[in-house]
Amino acid sequence: MGKASNGQLPAGAATLLRCASSGGFHQRFVVAAYVIGGTANHSLFLAVHELAHNLGAQSAAANKVIGMMANLPVVFPYCITFKPYHMAHHRNQGVDGIDTDVPTMLEGYLITRSAVNRVDHTIRKAIFMFFQIFAYALRPMFIKPDLVPVDGWVVCNFLVMACFDYFMLVNVGWHAMLYLLLSTFFAGSIHPTAGHFIAEHYVMDGQAETYSYYGPLNRFAYNVGYHNEHHDFPNIPWSNLPKVREIAPEYYDTLPQCKSWPGAILRYIFDDSISPFSRVKRVRKYE
Repeated sequence: MGKASNGQLPAGAATLLRCASSGGFHQRFVVAAYVIGGTANHSLFLAVHELAHNLGAQSAAANKVIGMMANLPVVFPYCITFKPYHMAHHRNQGVDGIDTDVPTMLEGYLITRSAVNRVDHTIRKAIFMFFQIFAYALRPMFIKPDLVPVDGWVVCNFLVMACFDYFMLVNVGWHAMLYLLLSTFFAGSIHPTAGHFIAEHYVMDGQAETYSYYGPLNRFAYNVGYHNEHHDFPNIPWSNLPKVREIAPEYYDTLPQCKSWPGAILRYIFDDSISPFSRVKRVRKYE
């Protein structure tokens, strides 16, 4: 994986900030959680994404074990349950009731349909973006709660996380756990790297439903910006996705692109034509 050692960064920073925060909760603590922890934990989100595609090791079991290590600083166990939902997204992109990446009708109503004017709509979208990690975490449980069976791997993921969280709380302190929690929250909030959540599949240009981003933030995100390439060839590891574009520029350079992940966040918030309904949605025909 190469970057999986990023897991040492948020946990180590949490330990250091235990001492730095002994005087109480202060601005530097929050800034560190946003800049350092948010970036590192978002990178770990995408390490888990790579491992869900079995691209970190030769066996599926080894990928799951590495995924549990990458999951540690995120605080909440999710790496095992993430895979089935993500594979469903690849197999059935945009299919109603299967692809849990697509916002629900309830989200669309609360954010767009019930907005009384453009200002209200903008504020609602900004609030959604700030708390979007909760939508991504909870949406699968409501759309398709029976997709993931509770097997030994799920139980193991929960036990490993419980042991790690207990160890950090007892031996490092509550400041460390608060730092990791904030880091995870900011990683899925209004953060530059989190722009890919919007940029990947929201229809921003004509009818294109998948967009690639080729900018510098890919360095922190396992090249997930090469998203058309990733969906075309999901078994190619992150380090080789740029080569796909190099080999076949005629297929990718002519497609609509996202120029900026932070720009995608801002456009989602302030462009009244963009909303939770700005996704291609297909009728479910099969399971």
